[in-house]
Amino acid sequence: MLMNILVTGSKGQLGSELQELSAKSGQQQFFFYDLPELDITSHELVDRLCREHGIHVIVNCAAYTAVDKAETDIDTAFRVNRDGSAVLASCAKERNALLLHISTDYVFNGESCTPYRETDPATPSGVYGKSKWEGEEQIRQIAPSYMIIRTSWLYSAYGANFVKTMLRLGAERETLNVVNDQIGTPTCAADLAAAIVTILEHLDPGKQYKETYHYSNEGVCSWYDFAVAIMELSGLCCKIVPVESAQYPQIAPRPSFSVLNKSAIKQEWGVEIPYWRTSLAALLEKIRPHTSE
Repeated sequence: MLMNILVTGSKGQLGSELQELSAKSGQQQFFFYDLPELDITSHELVDRLCREHGIHVIVNCAAYTAVDKAETDIDTAFRVNRDGSAVLASCAKERNALLLHISTDYVFNGESCTPYRETDPATPSGVYGKSKWEGEEQIRQIAPSYMIIRTSWLYSAYGANFVKTMLRLGAERETLNVVNDQIGTPTCAADLAAAIVTILEHLDPGKQYKETYHYSNEGVCSWYDFAVAIMELSGLCCKIVPVESAQYPQIAPRPSFSVLNKSAIKQEWGVEIPYWRTSLAALLEKIRPHTSE
């Protein structure tokens, strides 16, 4: 069955990676939208596009992701992350469509010492995490068929992210201070996009899903480890100095431990997840000609 898929937030990291992969897919027809053509908080706009394209699946990559800014821009964060999710869930319900929604490790407070499972209680600390959690809950209450995929430390060749920031600063400076007491796992957006396409290709069109999954690359590291790897693999000589989070104060609280258990998505969908350094090396090779920009 040929499925029509609406992707929101198409200009972001994950949406852009999905656009790359969509050209290779013969089983689905993708329709990519972002601001200003599509505001996910507008039921009228979402409904019109769903009807116009006969949408079977909505993949929501749109979100308010400015973690620190969210602490003061509270209304906007909740309007996009909670209310926008509710709008998409309502439109999916009206069309009996599946809503595949991207969420975050920030729904956890980071006080665990073992990888978080999907069934662990959500305890978000900041506005961003709370708005994303409430968005998840709206989807669970409204959408008859949904998949929520939580991810962490996303980076790609597109948009602004930690890898590209480190490449820029590493070329400008001799040393950089990076926190070493926040532990998690980087996620290459291209790998997550590939996992999403795998799921879409194996959907049972007659089934209603009510699932929450975790996805990040394999392995565990600190932001310090991540930065060191970026310098090593890119050939930059910038020295990375480990510091404690207390020496690098930020407005919004960050989870000190946000490693995600990915057993469910691997077992249920046969998704193979690469090791984080392997994916980082591949990404750096891809963007190497452009690192001076």
